[in-house]
Amino acid sequence: MVVGVCRLRLSIEGNDSLKGKRAPLRSIIDRVRSRFNAAVAEVAAQDELRLGVLGFAVVSNDASHVHQMLERIVSFIDREGDLPIVGRETELVHLGSALQEERAEISGDWADYEADDGDAEER
Repeated sequence: MVVGVCRLRLSIEGNDSLKGKRAPLRSIIDRVRSRFNAAVAEVAAQDELRLGVLGFAVVSNDASHVHQMLERIVSFIDREGDLPIVGRETELVHLGSALQEERAEISGDWADYEADDGDAEER
């Protein structure tokens, strides 16, 4: 499994209220969620009036697909969003192979269930 995460810093020039900040960020968050089915949220600088920080995550079994999805989301925000991107951090996390996970699940969790023959309540 591969998890891709990205954090974007967005400039909100000319803003002087938290309410004025929330509207454009909420618009971006809602559009990214609906178009890409990705997890996305405001993750930092919630009290700063002229800076928005959004984080989003994508999960797949293929690192190139995760990288491609992150790039598509950033391009979409850059192209469709009203706020300029002023910073970006991206990371891909690899969590074992599918075969290793499957073997661990079979030998770990399922072995415990098979060993329990239901007599524990009778004792």
